[in-house]
Amino acid sequence: MEVNLKMNCLETNKLVHSFSKKDIVLNDINLQVIEGSIYGFLGPNGAGKTTTLRLILGLLKKQQGEILIFGKKFENNRISILKNIGSLIESPSLYGHLTAVENLTLLQKVYQCPKKRIQEVLNLVGLPDTGKKKTSQFSLGMKQRLSIAIALLHKPSLLILDEPTNGLDPNGIIEVRELLIKLNVEEGITIIISSHLLSEIEKLVTHVGVIHKGKMMFQGTLDELKSKKEQSLFIVFETNDIEKTMQVIAGNDLTAKVEEGKVIMPYASRKIIAEINRQLIKNDVEVYEISIIKNDLETIFMNLINN
Repeated sequence: MEVNLKMNCLETNKLVHSFSKKDIVLNDINLQVIEGSIYGFLGPNGAGKTTTLRLILGLLKKQQGEILIFGKKFENNRISILKNIGSLIESPSLYGHLTAVENLTLLQKVYQCPKKRIQEVLNLVGLPDTGKKKTSQFSLGMKQRLSIAIALLHKPSLLILDEPTNGLDPNGIIEVRELLIKLNVEEGITIIISSHLLSEIEKLVTHVGVIHKGKMMFQGTLDELKSKKEQSLFIVFETNDIEKTMQVIAGNDLTAKVEEGKVIMPYASRKIIAEINRQLIKNDVEVYEISIIKNDLETIFMNLINN
């Protein structure tokens, strides 16, 4: 059986950055972005996502740590590495008085790529014919897609997007999501996408890194993050006697806590729950309700950054 071991497209090792002695923005950031993946870089506003991406792109001077892109040290291979990266950091940067084609033509001359590439990227992002319409008249979704087209002009193998769905309506979010999946699957482009909302991109990414207050809280596959969902199920007992309920649960070698007049214990099998219920009734405890707290992925994300 042949094993396909993919290399890391991007690595950061012990990346530290501060804007002052008292203001450490990043603390020991170790990213691992596998080639061919869609990596969701998640965290609340101000967590350090944009600062990390700016360091990776050389827009900020690195202070401490190591950045490896395509297996090479960034500071030693800056030009060759950047030739293979497309990026969109924060808001789209477009000339509002120019058309989509005119905006792309300016960059096509800078990148020295074939003129036919302009129409290719417009087709890719779903803007095949905007004619003489100025980009100042574009919707926010169209501006985002044109900015992605600009980032794709030189055929990069790595695409870095900072909050590309920010401010978009639900339809615009879906359009950008479908575009990025297409670029990843059909063009083989590795994508790093930052966001502060897990719910927006969980249908898109294959891998996830969670950052909060400049520290990495989680890194792994989306499936590994989802497995935390199973680890965070709880059983809630609502009875007329909290003390006896706690004693019965403890008698079954289980731990529990009291919140808002209810007894909460980690998830157990149906057989164990039924047995606890029997014992409660036997001890003259009135059981009003037994329910399950099911944490969705958004809740797990919030638990990671709050704990």
